[in-house]
Amino acid sequence: MSYPTSTYAITIAKTGGPEVLEKTEIPFPVVEPGHLVVRIDYAGVNFIDVYFRQGIYSSDKPFPFAIGKEGAGTVVGLPTDPAVLDDIEYMEREYKIGSRVSMEYLGTYAEYVSMPWRTAYPVPDSIPARIAAATLIQGVSTISFMEEAYTVKKGDIILIHTVAGGLGMLLCQFAKSRGATVIGTTSTKEKAEFAKKNGADHVILYKDEDTVARVLEITNGEGVYAIYDGVGKDTFESDFRMIRRKGTLVSVGNASGAVPPFAPLKLVEKNVKLVRPTMGNYAYTPSEVLYYAKALSRHLLDGTLQTFIHKEYPFTTEGVREAHTDLTTGKTIGKLLIKISD
Repeated sequence: MSYPTSTYAITIAKTGGPEVLEKTEIPFPVVEPGHLVVRIDYAGVNFIDVYFRQGIYSSDKPFPFAIGKEGAGTVVGLPTDPAVLDDIEYMEREYKIGSRVSMEYLGTYAEYVSMPWRTAYPVPDSIPARIAAATLIQGVSTISFMEEAYTVKKGDIILIHTVAGGLGMLLCQFAKSRGATVIGTTSTKEKAEFAKKNGADHVILYKDEDTVARVLEITNGEGVYAIYDGVGKDTFESDFRMIRRKGTLVSVGNASGAVPPFAPLKLVEKNVKLVRPTMGNYAYTPSEVLYYAKALSRHLLDGTLQTFIHKEYPFTTEGVREAHTDLTTGKTIGKLLIKISD
C-alpha cells in the first residue's frame, strides 16, 4: 500500500513549557514489516505528555519529535512480515483494514502512526473512538494498578489524590466496584461535588483542610490500606502519616514534581510497601495487552468505568498549547482530548 510522503504532527524541537509545542509537517512514519499503520482519530492528553515536553522523561528520538502517548484510530496498513502473519497471537486479533485500535505509543499527536502490532489494543465497534482514546491509559492503569500494584478488596479504605482528575475518577469507580471505601482529595468545591457524584465516600479539599488530620479522623487513627498518589513531591511525605501499618503506597505520577531520593529505612516504621508502576510493564507481552484490552472493553461496556470528557481541543498549535496549560493549572475535571481527524 502506498502512503503520503508527509503528514502533520504536534512536535517539540526542545524541552520546555507549552510554547515549545508546534504543529509541523513531518515525514510519514517509517513503516516496519511488523507494524500496523493507524490513522489517528483522537489523542488523549496526559501528564506523561507534559513530562516528555518538560524533559522529565526522555526519548530516544532526536528533536524535533512528535509527542503524545495515547490515541485511538483506524487501521490503514497491516504487517507484511510472514512470521507476524503466522503468529497465533496476531491471528487471534483478526486485524483487517478498517479495524479499530487504541495505543500507548509515543507520537500520537499526529495524523498517522506506524506501530508494533504487539502493543496495539483492539477496540470493539461498540466503543466510540473518542471513548477509546479517553480511557486507554487511565483505564488500563486503573485496572492494573488495582489488580496488580495493590489488589483492592471489599472493606478496604483507600486514599486517591486528585480524585476528580481523569485517572482519579476511574480509580474511584473501580475501587467502589470492588467494595472499597474511597477517600479523595481535590482542590475546589466544584470538583468535590463531581467526585461525590462519581462515588467517592469522603472528599477532602486539600487547600482548605488538613488532609492528614481528616484521613486519620475518618479511619479512627489507623490510616488507609492503600494510597494512589499522582501528585508526587508535594504529598509524598504526608502519605507516610496517612498509610496504615502494612499498607501500600502506589506512586502513580509526578504532577507536582518527582519524588526526591529517600532512604529505604523510611518504609520500616509501618512496614509500608512502595510501588511505582507503569501500565506498560503490566501490559507488556501480547497476551497481557490483549487481557487488558478485553478487561477495559468489558468494564466500559458494563458501566463499571465511565469517563467524563472535559473538552475536545483542536489539532492546532494553539489548541494543544491550551490543552497542556489547562491540564497543568488544575482547571479541568475528567479527560482532555485532541480531535485529530473527522
